[in-house]
Amino acid sequence: MTAPPDTGAHGTAAEQLVEIVTTVNGQEVTERVPPRWHVADFLRRCLGLTGTHVGCEQGVCGMCTVVVDGEAVKSCLMLACQLDGRQVQTVESLAEDDRLGPLQHAFSEQHALQCGFCTPGFLMTATALAYQGGRPSREEIREEITGVLCRCTGYENVVSAIERWFAEDAPMGSAPLAAGGDADVDVLPVPDRAGGLRGAP
Repeated sequence: MTAPPDTGAHGTAAEQLVEIVTTVNGQEVTERVPPRWHVADFLRRCLGLTGTHVGCEQGVCGMCTVVVDGEAVKSCLMLACQLDGRQVQTVESLAEDDRLGPLQHAFSEQHALQCGFCTPGFLMTATALAYQGGRPSREEIREEITGVLCRCTGYENVVSAIERWFAEDAPMGSAPLAAGGDADVDVLPVPDRAGGLRGAP
């Protein structure tokens, strides 16, 4: 009996896999991925980083938000092969020695989560906001997190947690780029509230 063709750990025999070299949470990663996979697929299925949650897969709910080269990106709208040469940060990067990091601690102290499914999206959106520099107002925080939907908390405690983090612990400044990285991150467009198109939140 003839053995099936070797396709590596991912994809099917009919797919041409694409090799990417990217930096994820500070660690360089080399993987071969199907060209149809989005970033959330890659993070969850290749690397086991299941803190990146998948909701609508249409760029609307924001549950899958990660940080790519310092920008908040909905990982269901970016192809995994676009990560080549870029730096990615997921919610797993926020903990410090298996303890909650300052932003996560602020969410806990302010009771800013209930079921927790949307929480990684809020955490990574806030992380990207800090990379912009400065201390945002409460209204600016509220505007920034509109790209993440929540059915539990009513948002007030989420805003309070992020506001507290910026007041006490947020490291403000530009994010590091991976070798060959580019600050412009291309994602697929999605409808906005006015019927137009937009990309990352």
